[in-house]
Amino acid sequence: MSLSPRKSSQIGLMRKSGAITAAALKAVIGAVKPGITLIELDKVAEEEILRLGGQISFKTVPGYHWATCVTINNEVVHGIPRPIELKVGDIFSVDVGAVYNGWHTDAAWSVIVGEGGKVEEISEKKKFLMAGEEAMWQGINQARSGNRIGDIGASMQRVVEGAGYSVVRSLVGHGIGRKLHEDPEVPGFGKSGKGLPLKKDMTIAIEAIYNRGTHEVILEKDGWTISSKDGSWGGLFEMTVVVGDEEAEVLTDWRKV
Repeated sequence: MSLSPRKSSQIGLMRKSGAITAAALKAVIGAVKPGITLIELDKVAEEEILRLGGQISFKTVPGYHWATCVTINNEVVHGIPRPIELKVGDIFSVDVGAVYNGWHTDAAWSVIVGEGGKVEEISEKKKFLMAGEEAMWQGINQARSGNRIGDIGASMQRVVEGAGYSVVRSLVGHGIGRKLHEDPEVPGFGKSGKGLPLKKDMTIAIEAIYNRGTHEVILEKDGWTISSKDGSWGGLFEMTVVVGDEEAEVLTDWRKV
Protein backbone atom coordinates (compact mmCIF):
# COMPACT_ATOMS: atom_id res chain seq x y z
CA MET A 1 0.00 0.00 0.00
CA SER A 2 1.29 3.46 -0.82
CA LEU A 3 0.61 4.67 2.74
CA SER A 4 4.20 3.52 3.31
CA PRO A 5 7.13 5.12 1.49
CA ARG A 6 8.58 3.15 -1.43
CA LYS A 7 12.06 1.69 -1.54
CA SER A 8 14.47 3.21 -4.08
CA SER A 9 14.37 0.03 -6.20
CA GLN A 10 10.58 0.18 -6.32
CA ILE A 11 10.63 3.84 -7.32
CA GLY A 12 13.05 2.91 -10.08
CA LEU A 13 10.55 0.44 -11.48
CA MET A 14 7.77 3.02 -11.18
CA ARG A 15 9.89 5.50 -13.14
CA LYS A 16 10.03 2.99 -15.99
CA SER A 17 6.32 2.36 -15.69
CA GLY A 18 5.70 6.11 -15.68
CA ALA A 19 7.76 6.64 -18.80
CA ILE A 20 5.63 4.03 -20.59
CA THR A 21 2.39 5.61 -19.40
CA ALA A 22 3.63 9.06 -20.45
CA ALA A 23 4.60 7.77 -23.91
CA ALA A 24 1.18 6.20 -24.38
CA LEU A 25 -0.55 9.40 -23.29
CA LYS A 26 1.60 11.43 -25.67
CA ALA A 27 0.83 9.03 -28.54
CA VAL A 28 -2.90 9.37 -27.99
CA ILE A 29 -2.78 13.16 -27.73
CA GLY A 30 -0.74 13.24 -30.93
CA ALA A 31 -3.31 11.09 -32.73
CA VAL A 32 -6.34 13.18 -31.76
CA LYS A 33 -8.04 14.67 -34.82
CA PRO A 34 -11.53 15.08 -36.23
CA GLY A 35 -12.86 11.79 -37.60
CA ILE A 36 -10.78 9.41 -35.49
CA THR A 37 -12.77 7.07 -33.26
CA LEU A 38 -12.43 6.45 -29.56
CA ILE A 39 -11.66 2.79 -30.28
CA GLU A 40 -8.83 3.76 -32.64
CA LEU A 41 -7.32 6.01 -29.96
CA ASP A 42 -7.52 3.19 -27.43
CA LYS A 43 -5.56 0.97 -29.81
CA VAL A 44 -2.90 3.67 -30.14
CA ALA A 45 -2.39 3.59 -26.38
CA GLU A 46 -2.38 -0.20 -26.12
CA GLU A 47 0.12 -0.63 -28.93
CA GLU A 48 2.49 1.94 -27.42
CA ILE A 49 2.37 0.35 -23.96
CA LEU A 50 3.05 -3.11 -25.33
CA ARG A 51 5.76 -1.84 -27.70
CA LEU A 52 7.65 -0.37 -24.76
CA GLY A 53 7.50 -3.55 -22.72
CA GLY A 54 4.64 -2.66 -20.43
CA GLN A 55 1.30 -4.24 -19.71
CA ILE A 56 -2.17 -2.71 -19.63
CA SER A 57 -2.95 -1.42 -16.15
CA PHE A 58 -6.66 -0.83 -16.68
CA LYS A 59 -7.27 -4.45 -17.68
CA THR A 60 -6.46 -5.38 -14.08
CA VAL A 61 -9.77 -3.75 -13.10
CA PRO A 62 -12.40 -6.53 -12.98
CA GLY A 63 -14.66 -6.40 -16.02
CA TYR A 64 -12.72 -3.69 -17.86
CA HIS A 65 -11.25 -4.70 -21.21
CA TRP A 66 -9.53 -1.60 -22.60
CA ALA A 67 -6.22 0.26 -22.26
CA THR A 68 -7.84 3.64 -21.73
CA CYS A 69 -10.88 5.44 -20.44
CA VAL A 70 -11.96 8.04 -23.01
CA THR A 71 -14.55 10.74 -22.55
CA ILE A 72 -15.98 13.61 -24.58
CA ASN A 73 -17.69 16.88 -23.67
CA ASN A 74 -20.14 16.27 -20.77
CA GLU A 75 -18.56 12.91 -19.88
CA VAL A 76 -16.18 13.14 -16.93
CA VAL A 77 -14.41 9.82 -16.35
CA HIS A 78 -14.40 6.08 -17.06
CA GLY A 79 -15.76 6.28 -20.60
CA ILE A 80 -15.52 3.07 -22.61
CA PRO A 81 -13.77 3.24 -26.02
CA ARG A 82 -16.58 3.27 -28.59
CA PRO A 83 -16.88 3.66 -32.38
CA ILE A 84 -17.67 7.35 -31.97
CA GLU A 85 -15.83 9.83 -34.19
CA LEU A 86 -14.37 12.98 -32.66
CA LYS A 87 -15.60 16.29 -34.05
CA VAL A 88 -13.96 19.69 -34.29
CA GLY A 89 -14.35 21.51 -30.99
CA ASP A 90 -15.01 18.44 -28.85
CA ILE A 91 -13.39 18.30 -25.42
CA PHE A 92 -11.63 14.93 -25.38
CA SER A 93 -10.12 13.36 -22.27
CA VAL A 94 -7.99 10.23 -22.06
CA ASP A 95 -6.97 8.32 -18.94
CA VAL A 96 -4.31 5.64 -19.39
CA GLY A 97 -2.14 3.42 -17.20
CA ALA A 98 0.71 0.97 -17.60
CA VAL A 99 2.23 -1.81 -15.50
CA TYR A 100 5.97 -2.51 -15.55
CA ASN A 101 7.32 -5.45 -13.57
CA GLY A 102 4.25 -5.32 -11.36
CA TRP A 103 4.24 -1.55 -10.75
CA HIS A 104 1.39 0.68 -11.94
CA THR A 105 1.32 4.31 -13.05
CA ASP A 106 -1.67 6.35 -14.21
CA ALA A 107 -2.15 9.64 -16.07
CA ALA A 108 -4.84 11.64 -17.85
CA TRP A 109 -5.21 14.76 -19.99
CA SER A 110 -7.90 16.79 -21.73
CA VAL A 111 -7.64 18.56 -25.10
CA ILE A 112 -9.81 20.37 -27.64
CA VAL A 113 -10.18 18.49 -30.93
CA GLY A 114 -8.96 20.12 -34.13
CA GLU A 115 -8.75 23.70 -35.26
CA GLY A 116 -11.77 25.88 -35.78
CA GLY A 117 -15.22 26.08 -34.27
CA LYS A 118 -17.01 29.05 -32.80
CA VAL A 119 -14.38 31.45 -31.49
CA GLU A 120 -16.17 32.36 -28.24
CA GLU A 121 -16.96 28.73 -27.41
CA ILE A 122 -13.41 27.56 -28.12
CA SER A 123 -12.04 30.40 -26.01
CA GLU A 124 -14.24 29.32 -23.10
CA LYS A 125 -13.20 25.69 -23.54
CA LYS A 126 -9.53 26.68 -23.47
CA LYS A 127 -10.13 28.64 -20.26
CA PHE A 128 -11.92 25.62 -18.79
CA LEU A 129 -9.07 23.24 -19.56
CA MET A 130 -6.38 25.67 -18.41
CA ALA A 131 -8.05 25.81 -15.00
CA GLY A 132 -7.97 22.03 -14.63
CA GLU A 133 -4.35 21.71 -15.67
CA GLU A 134 -3.32 24.51 -13.33
CA ALA A 135 -5.25 22.92 -10.47
CA MET A 136 -3.44 19.63 -10.98
CA TRP A 137 0.00 21.28 -10.98
CA GLN A 138 -0.88 23.27 -7.88
CA GLY A 139 -1.88 20.04 -6.19
CA ILE A 140 1.38 18.43 -7.24
CA ASN A 141 3.27 21.39 -5.75
CA GLN A 142 1.82 20.43 -2.37
CA ALA A 143 2.99 16.78 -2.56
CA ARG A 144 5.87 17.37 -0.17
CA SER A 145 6.98 15.64 3.01
CA GLY A 146 5.41 17.33 6.02
CA ASN A 147 2.29 18.47 4.17
CA ARG A 148 -1.03 16.66 4.34
CA ILE A 149 -3.54 15.27 1.87
CA GLY A 150 -5.76 18.25 2.60
CA ASP A 151 -3.07 20.63 1.33
CA ILE A 152 -3.25 18.97 -2.08
CA GLY A 153 -7.03 19.11 -2.25
CA ALA A 154 -7.33 22.65 -0.93
CA SER A 155 -4.89 24.01 -3.51
CA MET A 156 -6.75 22.30 -6.35
CA GLN A 157 -10.14 23.41 -5.08
CA ARG A 158 -9.00 27.04 -4.91
CA VAL A 159 -8.00 27.03 -8.58
CA VAL A 160 -11.07 25.22 -9.90
CA GLU A 161 -13.63 27.13 -7.88
CA GLY A 162 -11.72 30.38 -8.32
CA ALA A 163 -12.24 30.00 -12.07
CA GLY A 164 -15.97 29.46 -11.55
CA TYR A 165 -16.11 25.67 -11.95
CA SER A 166 -16.95 22.76 -9.65
CA VAL A 167 -14.77 19.99 -8.21
CA VAL A 168 -16.46 16.60 -8.53
CA ARG A 169 -16.76 15.34 -4.95
CA SER A 170 -17.47 11.66 -5.61
CA LEU A 171 -14.33 11.00 -7.68
CA VAL A 172 -10.82 11.32 -6.25
CA GLY A 173 -7.15 10.66 -6.83
CA HIS A 174 -5.49 7.74 -5.12
CA GLY A 175 -2.44 5.91 -3.96
CA ILE A 176 -0.79 3.76 -6.63
CA GLY A 177 1.91 1.11 -6.81
CA ARG A 178 1.43 -2.65 -6.75
CA LYS A 179 -2.20 -1.95 -7.58
CA LEU A 180 -3.77 0.71 -9.76
CA HIS A 181 -5.92 2.02 -6.91
CA GLU A 182 -4.52 1.97 -3.38
CA ASP A 183 -4.88 3.99 -0.21
CA PRO A 184 -4.91 6.86 0.45
CA GLU A 185 -7.70 8.67 -1.33
CA VAL A 186 -6.49 12.03 -2.69
CA PRO A 187 -9.52 14.33 -3.17
CA GLY A 188 -9.44 17.40 -5.38
CA PHE A 189 -10.93 19.39 -2.52
CA GLY A 190 -10.16 19.74 1.17
CA LYS A 191 -8.77 21.88 3.96
CA SER A 192 -5.13 22.86 4.33
CA GLY A 193 -3.39 21.16 7.22
CA LYS A 194 -5.95 18.38 7.45
CA GLY A 195 -5.82 14.73 6.47
CA LEU A 196 -3.10 12.10 6.23
CA PRO A 197 0.50 13.34 6.64
CA LEU A 198 2.59 12.97 3.48
CA LYS A 199 5.92 11.18 3.68
CA LYS A 200 8.85 11.24 1.29
CA ASP A 201 8.67 8.47 -1.35
CA MET A 202 4.93 7.83 -1.06
CA THR A 203 3.44 7.35 -4.54
CA ILE A 204 0.10 8.92 -5.41
CA ALA A 205 -1.99 9.83 -8.44
CA ILE A 206 -3.19 13.43 -8.22
CA GLU A 207 -6.31 14.17 -10.26
CA ALA A 208 -8.23 17.30 -11.13
CA ILE A 209 -11.77 16.04 -11.85
CA TYR A 210 -14.20 18.90 -12.37
CA ASN A 211 -17.23 20.20 -14.24
CA ARG A 212 -18.15 23.51 -15.78
CA GLY A 213 -21.50 23.43 -13.97
CA THR A 214 -22.66 21.42 -10.97
CA HIS A 215 -20.30 19.02 -9.22
CA GLU A 216 -22.96 16.30 -9.41
CA VAL A 217 -22.44 13.35 -11.76
CA ILE A 218 -24.47 10.40 -13.06
CA LEU A 219 -23.59 6.88 -14.18
CA GLU A 220 -24.54 6.16 -17.78
CA LYS A 221 -26.38 3.03 -18.92
CA ASP A 222 -23.14 1.32 -20.01
CA GLY A 223 -22.30 0.90 -16.33
CA TRP A 224 -18.92 2.66 -16.64
CA THR A 225 -19.16 6.17 -18.10
CA ILE A 226 -19.71 8.94 -15.55
CA SER A 227 -21.09 12.23 -16.90
CA SER A 228 -21.99 15.61 -15.43
CA LYS A 229 -25.57 15.58 -14.14
CA ASP A 230 -26.42 18.91 -15.78
CA GLY A 231 -24.80 18.13 -19.14
CA SER A 232 -21.98 20.65 -18.67
CA TRP A 233 -18.41 19.99 -19.78
CA GLY A 234 -16.22 17.67 -17.76
CA GLY A 235 -12.44 17.95 -17.43
CA LEU A 236 -9.72 15.57 -16.26
CA PHE A 237 -5.99 16.00 -15.60
CA GLU A 238 -3.88 13.45 -13.70
CA MET A 239 -0.25 12.64 -12.98
CA THR A 240 1.44 9.94 -10.89
CA VAL A 241 4.00 11.45 -8.53
CA VAL A 242 6.49 10.54 -5.83
CA VAL A 243 6.24 12.71 -2.71
CA GLY A 244 9.54 14.55 -2.15
CA ASP A 245 11.21 16.58 0.56
CA GLU A 246 11.30 19.81 -1.46
CA GLU A 247 9.08 18.95 -4.43
CA ALA A 248 7.28 15.99 -5.96
CA GLU A 249 8.81 13.92 -8.73
CA VAL A 250 6.34 13.58 -11.61
CA LEU A 251 6.60 10.12 -13.19
CA THR A 252 4.13 10.49 -16.07
CA ASP A 253 4.80 13.90 -17.68
CA TRP A 254 4.06 13.18 -21.36
CA ARG A 255 5.62 16.51 -22.40
CA LYS A 256 9.07 15.21 -21.39
CA VAL A 257 9.14 11.89 -23.27
